[in-house]
Amino acid sequence: MSDTGIPEPEGETDIIDTDYEIGQDNITTSIGPFGLDIHNPVFLISGLAVVAFVLVTLAFQNQAEAVFNGMRDWLTSTFDWFFLLAGNVFVLLGIYLIFSPYGKIRLGGADAKPDYTYTGWFAMLFAAGMGIGLMFYGVSEPISHYTSSIAENAGTPESWAPLGGAPGDTAKAQSLAMSATIFHWALHPWAIYAIVALALALFSYNKGLPLAMRSVFYPIFGERVWGWTGHVIDVLAVLATLFGLATSLGIGAEQANAGLNHIFGLPVSEVSKVVLIVFITGIALTSVVAGMDAGVQRLSKINMALAALLLLFVIAVGPTLAILGGIFTNFVDYARYLPELANPFGRSDKNFLDGWTSFYWAWWISWSPFVGMFIARVSRGRTVREFITCVLVIPSVVSIVWMTVFGDTAIREIIVNNYEALAQAPLDLKLFIMLEALPLATITSVIGIVLVIVFFVTSSDSGSIVIDTITAGGKVDAPVPQRVFWASFEGLVAIALLLGGGLTALQAMAVSTGFPFTFVLLLACFAIIKGLRSEPR
Repeated sequence: MSDTGIPEPEGETDIIDTDYEIGQDNITTSIGPFGLDIHNPVFLISGLAVVAFVLVTLAFQNQAEAVFNGMRDWLTSTFDWFFLLAGNVFVLLGIYLIFSPYGKIRLGGADAKPDYTYTGWFAMLFAAGMGIGLMFYGVSEPISHYTSSIAENAGTPESWAPLGGAPGDTAKAQSLAMSATIFHWALHPWAIYAIVALALALFSYNKGLPLAMRSVFYPIFGERVWGWTGHVIDVLAVLATLFGLATSLGIGAEQANAGLNHIFGLPVSEVSKVVLIVFITGIALTSVVAGMDAGVQRLSKINMALAALLLLFVIAVGPTLAILGGIFTNFVDYARYLPELANPFGRSDKNFLDGWTSFYWAWWISWSPFVGMFIARVSRGRTVREFITCVLVIPSVVSIVWMTVFGDTAIREIIVNNYEALAQAPLDLKLFIMLEALPLATITSVIGIVLVIVFFVTSSDSGSIVIDTITAGGKVDAPVPQRVFWASFEGLVAIALLLGGGLTALQAMAVSTGFPFTFVLLLACFAIIKGLRSEPR
């Protein structure tokens, strides 16, 4: 184990020969009883930028909403083709690495052993990668696509239907709705995460470089990655991570607030959402102090158990046979529509492409430094083939099952039982309205709220660990107060965005930080291949 907390490579590997020492540019000091070990200037630039953003957004809330609206709409409509094209590149590279000779390379060296069991590893992968989003969109997105696909205006420029929809055809509309939903939650987002995680793990555990985004680009920029070239890359990674996380935390707060109002009558207001974020961030701080094994891993396992319990309950009391058959049907339909949904050019479903897919791809990319580094932290000892297969395929299968169970059940309630309240409910309330149609609605709704909160906590504490690693120059054992700082500011950014424009503002910042980082990730694909070529197999 090195003095930075990163294990030394075990067995034969290709260590990069550089004079740079991890932490050599760090400022080590203390403020009162709190020790600090921060990278200069990444911590300072990132920290000041975040503080300034929070202050300006809170000071100009009315003007901020219009700015955020315009920013999101321009980026998603102008660069929709670019986001889709980049997503396709990540999927194809991931599939290639599974079947290529590079798959035999072990992360951490030929003799490295995995740090976590499969159970702990899968739990942390899933909790970090999808959590809150699955709870928020698991019911709301399939219903949104279904209602727009079956509407009379489906296929017109005003429609939000995927691939032109299917006016009046319930079976095809349902098929399109589920295929479009699965498209947003299966292969493509996990390919983005897998590529970033593989790059970080390879250049840290095998090449002996700091666990930071700048290290990935050593084969391209050489020693310049320790200067301003690397500083810019790491600052972009910090800001993308922070705003991507804030989007999820804000969405989680909106859904938890809506659920608490629906079940217990708690008021829905900006004040209550702020109180929720402060309260849950406080829980996250406790987990941050506890550390990776005692905090994040334990909460992730609890989350996985609760999510599995809710999933099995809906299968058991819902239309069981239809759900089980739907898993296979939806997988086939997803594969059938995948080429059309992934096509970046000549699309007629502009609203769907810009408002749904472009936003999602930018959101996943903005999340990728966070999820990628977190996955890299817990994946040492896996082979490239095992790593890519597990990160790409297994979570995609789980996402298909989750979306089928909740999405098909919700759509069936609308088609068979004419459940109009579900079709017309706000996005953040649709999950709870659907659960009302099933037995034990209050209990399952409470479980749903608990899941949102625990996903919130796991995202916040694992995100703060990742941001702290980047801003500590690649050190993974930096002082705890730094993690507390970042966890606190994740909550503050989420509050600022909610007050400065709500869900639109959250989406706008995810898109605007995801866009420049897409260029970084495309360049990282080239660096991965160069890095793998030099590894002994």
